[in-house]
Parts: sequence; structure tokens; C-alpha cells
Amino acid sequence: MSGDWELVGAPNARDLGGLVGADGRRVRPGRLIRTPALGRLTDEDLPVLGKLAPACVVDLRDHSEIGVAPPDRLVGDPRLVHLPVHDPEHPVFTYVSAVLLGHDLGAYAELARQGTPAAMAAIYRWFVTGESARSGFAGAVRLAARAENLPLVYHCSAGKDRTGWLTVILLTALGVDEASVRAEYLRNNQLTASLRAVIVEAMRRRQPELDVEAVLPVLEVRPEYLDAGYDEVRRVHGSFEAYLRDGLGLTDDVIAALREQLLE
Repeated sequence: MSGDWELVGAPNARDLGGLVGADGRRVRPGRLIRTPALGRLTDEDLPVLGKLAPACVVDLRDHSEIGVAPPDRLVGDPRLVHLPVHDPEHPVFTYVSAVLLGHDLGAYAELARQGTPAAMAAIYRWFVTGESARSGFAGAVRLAARAENLPLVYHCSAGKDRTGWLTVILLTALGVDEASVRAEYLRNNQLTASLRAVIVEAMRRRQPELDVEAVLPVLEVRPEYLDAGYDEVRRVHGSFEAYLRDGLGLTDDVIAALREQLLE
């Protein structure tokens, strides 16, 4: 649930405050803010970010992604923490970056043939079991459980998949119900509709033969992606609670601290 602010250069940035968590307590506004990479913020966005006053910014991108993207535009002196969630075996990661940066997509023909939605679902399953995924997501939750890191801003490249799954973890740990978590996840498509149209049109101009249907799956979030993650949680751990404990190593003390800091 966004506050009364928006970032033109990060249209799917939003404050998670207001969602109802454990014992009917709401997530505190202005504490937990999810965004895409901040390299495209406009000059007008900077005072808005300054008012949000992040104490800590978590970047889930790999060095290879950071190196080819515009540097994050930040205000103040937030603590910067790099927790890369990346698997070179999954070409979707570099494909998303290539789409966002306007690079030639010729190298990804095989991915398009395999079926990009299937590759996206595979990524969400990997979010649950992959070593860097478990380490990065757990590290971010531990940061969010400490007062000195709040307000916490966290992002990946597009701010929808790694950022989306971390949001699922955080909100579920805070006791937000699955229907609300799912609705928050799917808001990305509404918030980025105009941006998607611009990206697709620019790609069409560069590559008239472009198969838009092969590109849209990496620009959107879809219920089946989230379902793949939830299914993998159940398959491997039996329940989300067990995933938090055994998959991510988050103790009862960490969950209690998280709720203490983030719930009203």
C-alpha cells in the first residue's frame, strides 16, 4: 500500500506500510520500501527519496548486472548492502537486464524457444532452494529486523521478481495473509503498464521482427510464477513457516524482532 509519494523513475516503488499482519497489527508505514534499481530516478525523484530517508539500501543484483546499469541515485548516506541473488545457470537473469537496458536480444533465441514463462517459473523455484537465494534473502530479513537499518529500501533490477519474492518472505514472516501477499505482488503489472508499453515499442523499433510474446513474460509478474515458488516451498519444506526456519535459518528471535520493528 503506497504512501502519498511516487518515484517517476521507479514506478513500481512502494511502501509496504498498512498491510495487516500478525494479531491484526499493521505494517508500519515508511519502514519497508521495495523498489526497482534506482539508476533511473529523475532529479525530481531525489527529494522524494530524501524524505523517505532510507537508513539502509539492499541491492540484490549480481556485480555483472550492476556494472552495466546506471549507478543507483541515492540521497543522504544510507548503508549500502550488496546481497547478490543470482545464478548464472539461469539465463533469465541476464535476459531481463538486457531487455531493460535495450541490448540486442539475439543471444537469447534459445530461451525464447524453451518458453520464457517456464524459465520464469524455474527461477521462482530456484529462489527457494538456490544457495545465493537463501543466503541473500535471509540476510535481507535479518537487516530488516534491526532498528538501525530502518527505513530499509531493497531492490533488484526490475524490482519485481527477486524483490517480489523477498517481499513475500518479509510479509509472510510478519503474518500478512497469503491473499494480501499475492495482491501486493501482482500490483507490479498495474504500476508498470506504461513503462512496459514504452519498452516494447522501443524494442519493436530496433527489432521489427521482435516476438513480443517472448518478451512480455520477463516484463510482467504472473500468478503462476508465484505459485511455482509456493509449490517449491511446500515440496521441500512442507510449510512456509518451516521454509523460514529451515530454508532461511531465521530463528524465532529474528521473526519476533522483525515483528517488533515493523508492526504497529
